[in-house]
Amino acid sequence: MASIRRELVALIERGAISREEVARAVALSGLHPSGRAWSVFLDRLLLWLGALALTFGVLFLVAYNWTEMGRWLRFGLVQVALVVAIGVYWWAEGCGVVQNMVARAALMAASLLLGVLLALFGQVYQTGADPWQLFFFWAVLMLPWAVVARFDALWILWLGLLNLSLSLYLRTWGWAFGILFSSETAVLWGVFILNTVALGLWELGARRWRWRWLSVGWATCLLALGSGIPLTLLMLMFILDEWADVSAAVLVYPLWLVALYVVYRHWRPDLFMLAGGCLSVIVVATAFFGRHLLWQGGAGGFLFLAMSVLALGAAAVFWLKRLHAEMQS
Repeated sequence: MASIRRELVALIERGAISREEVARAVALSGLHPSGRAWSVFLDRLLLWLGALALTFGVLFLVAYNWTEMGRWLRFGLVQVALVVAIGVYWWAEGCGVVQNMVARAALMAASLLLGVLLALFGQVYQTGADPWQLFFFWAVLMLPWAVVARFDALWILWLGLLNLSLSLYLRTWGWAFGILFSSETAVLWGVFILNTVALGLWELGARRWRWRWLSVGWATCLLALGSGIPLTLLMLMFILDEWADVSAAVLVYPLWLVALYVVYRHWRPDLFMLAGGCLSVIVVATAFFGRHLLWQGGAGGFLFLAMSVLALGAAAVFWLKRLHAEMQS
């Protein structure tokens, strides 16, 4: 769709399409969604909203009527909903209904209900387990479903559970990170490493290993955010607080920027990734200037800080526009 738009704009700018024919050319190009496209979009939107509403409806029904329900009724209600979701997935996957969209929605609902069942078990029997264990075993139990379904949204849910369980574990116990880092920095380092490895495997799977079910759109953007935000926060902690246990970020951060540039400038051009790197550099540079100049420069320091933000932002926009033009050609 983007290439069609670019070609149409180029034809209009060259005068190949007259002003009187622009409206007809746009209509014939299919840039505007048709009635069928809107119907498919609304159908899928209502499907996913309905699946999520039913899933959370079971959760809220059990939670609201906790005192009125016995333990067997609670478990029975959640387990019946889980079996129904799996049955719908099995039926839809076998029939090929709506390009397996019904099957994917049903399996997503089943994955969420699995977490509800684990939380219900821990609440009823008071196992005394740490909170991280709930999300970890939830991820372990739903891993076969993610492997079988080959659905990128389900893999993102699985990675989100791993991120949450790892964060809770490191905040409580520290693991090997606790020897070198405090609990707060250990969480950031752990999340950064996990998401960076996941992003690398995702890109390799989608581009080199030809796993066609992997999407390189919104999913990789989320993983990139999960990798860049923790590292940027570590740099801010080093600049503003000068914590000794985040000094390694000074070495890791430039390497991360170089890798980001090489991969998403030459291997798989992606403006979103490069724009995220530019934003991270602007934030880190602004924090550095503010830490070392703001408190000593007075009003001049505020002026310099504002001008530096404007200059860095303008330079990033100019560079990204040039890259965009190169990618278009």
